[in-house]
Amino acid sequence: MGIAISAALAAATRQLRAAGLAEPRREAELLLAARLGRNLAYLYAYREEILSAEAAAGYRDWVSRRCHGEPYAYLCGEREFMGLPFSVTPACLIPRPETELLVEAVVAELAAVSAPEILEVGTGSGAVAVALAVLVPDARVTATDISAPALSVAAGNAARHGVRERITFLSGDLYAPLAARNSSFTVLVSNPPYIPSGELAKLSRDISGYEPLAALDGGADGLHYYRRLTGELPALSCKPAFLALEVGKGQAGAVSTLCRGAGYEDVRLLRDLAGIERVVLARA
Repeated sequence: MGIAISAALAAATRQLRAAGLAEPRREAELLLAARLGRNLAYLYAYREEILSAEAAAGYRDWVSRRCHGEPYAYLCGEREFMGLPFSVTPACLIPRPETELLVEAVVAELAAVSAPEILEVGTGSGAVAVALAVLVPDARVTATDISAPALSVAAGNAARHGVRERITFLSGDLYAPLAARNSSFTVLVSNPPYIPSGELAKLSRDISGYEPLAALDGGADGLHYYRRLTGELPALSCKPAFLALEVGKGQAGAVSTLCRGAGYEDVRLLRDLAGIERVVLARA
């Protein structure tokens, strides 16, 4: 015997609540809508529609996996960022809302620049690189990452949003893929790993158990990659005009000092909606 949408949602809500999820009803609805390829309005309008056996089984599987901590974005394979849908897989971090501040800051800085050249180090899903290419139509973007699977996801997202021809994806560690290239960049953008190694175990299970730890681990004090990003700039043929770096809570001061040490004296800090200094902008 089949099960109606209303009954499936009720059962899933109970299961998710028992697992300790903060918004079990909302999660149940979002999971079913994604599983059916429908919007929430459809669920409300057709509450008594009977699910197919396949749909019901698939939904139960997703609910069970969510109860064990698997992120919603990995289950449905998608996350919205800057108003755009992005494919995500466990090969890359799930884009966060606070990173939108980084993109907005760079777009504002480039408003008066013609045909800017953007370098993003550590592109992951490509959300930042693709969003910048979409929002700055005359820009060209170079995006690097050490993870080949992540670069594959990023390239797919670039094609999805029609900017693949304006983004060059390169595989390698930080600036290494650019060593043999005579490139000049307007801006270096990066949201590197910045969680101190000792704090990784304290992360929620949906992060520590599923997202790639290499994309989170910022070394003993969380600043390892900021030291490298600023200290290894001579590896580029020409120093970028400015840096735009996302940072963790309490790291803005130390990262600002690193930027100044690399010759970027004009430093500004931008706060996110929680009041945390989240983005460091530094001009040479």
